[in-house]
Amino acid sequence: MTSKAIWVINQFAGHTNSGWGERHFLFSKYWIENGFDVTIISGSFNHVFKNYPHAPFKYNYEIIEKRKFCWVKVPKYKAESAKRFWSMLVFAFRCIGLKKNELGKPDVIIVSSMPIFPILSALILKIKYKKVKILFEIRDLWPESLIQIKEISKIHPLVLFFRLFEWIGYKYSDRIITLLPNSIEYFKKFNIKSNKISIIPNGIDINLKNEELNKELVNKLTNQKFKIIYTGTIGYPNCIELLVKSAELLKNNTDIHFYIVGDGHQKENCIKLAKDLTNITFIDKVPKSYVQSILKFADVCFIGWRELGLYKHGVSANKYFDYMLAAKPILDSNNLIKDPVELSGCGLIVKPDSAEAIANGIIELYSLGDEKLKEMGQKGREFVSKNHNIKHLASLYSELFG
Repeated sequence: MTSKAIWVINQFAGHTNSGWGERHFLFSKYWIENGFDVTIISGSFNHVFKNYPHAPFKYNYEIIEKRKFCWVKVPKYKAESAKRFWSMLVFAFRCIGLKKNELGKPDVIIVSSMPIFPILSALILKIKYKKVKILFEIRDLWPESLIQIKEISKIHPLVLFFRLFEWIGYKYSDRIITLLPNSIEYFKKFNIKSNKISIIPNGIDINLKNEELNKELVNKLTNQKFKIIYTGTIGYPNCIELLVKSAELLKNNTDIHFYIVGDGHQKENCIKLAKDLTNITFIDKVPKSYVQSILKFADVCFIGWRELGLYKHGVSANKYFDYMLAAKPILDSNNLIKDPVELSGCGLIVKPDSAEAIANGIIELYSLGDEKLKEMGQKGREFVSKNHNIKHLASLYSELFG
């Protein structure tokens, strides 16, 4: 009996050296071990990769650690430009023309949104190939994110356009997979029965190889300060400008130092905010394999969310699991959204959208002492090992391929 062929269509899918989008790369290690034939179909460009593939042709093929990649050539764009939207449409259109003689015939197609448009591509491929199971994976709720984060009207033409693809995906896919643990009620608004929905959050490979840092990075991180470290995207939803403002509030406390590791369209703005501060250091984005080595230096890690109703559906950011695997206590700025920090007790939650609350939280954690902080961190380590081990999640996922 031949193995089932799994296609993952996700314009933002990467590998451990891409700097983003490792979810399906990590899952596929265990899918392949269990006899599945996996192809990851991604875009040649997106605004969050650190390293890009060589992709001179419309379709470009590569084997990376036993995973087959098809890099679909798409236009380059800036993060906040309209051309980003065009790039997504080009990717979706070109996915319709994926070559059977190069990739074979799929048995299962996973469409991971965002972007949402390839769900239509997958449904067209299902008509072409017959007997293909379509799994529609929701990493973020669109167009709901557009409405709440960008404050766009629910009847804006762009929102309605996204809504059409959302409705098509929910209605015609064989199963919906959501990363968001509290989102079942959201899907019920579309008359979707709960038995069509599976919750498979992000996770982490607890056996992921950790690379040693270069001397320059080690020197930046080595001091006797109480270190607050953030690793990840520096964008509007991540509240990093509030972390910078909390550093300003605490600038007279010479025992505390802030490190912000990553890139994003808000980075330059945050650097400008911090131009007169000596208690904050910015470090460029690093590959996933270096993150744990950086976090070894942390006393506390930070994650923040805006005060938006969007997040009541839950969150599953990878940085939670990076921090928890490192057994570090987490300062979490949110509105009690039943996230991993709240569920595990591995940190302190303060109100969102407040630099003062973040600063006060840092002082509270600073005053707890090493033993209490270590106890918090260990709770996180135990929680992530039990609930977000990528091998276990990959097994749950593969049960849906039948």
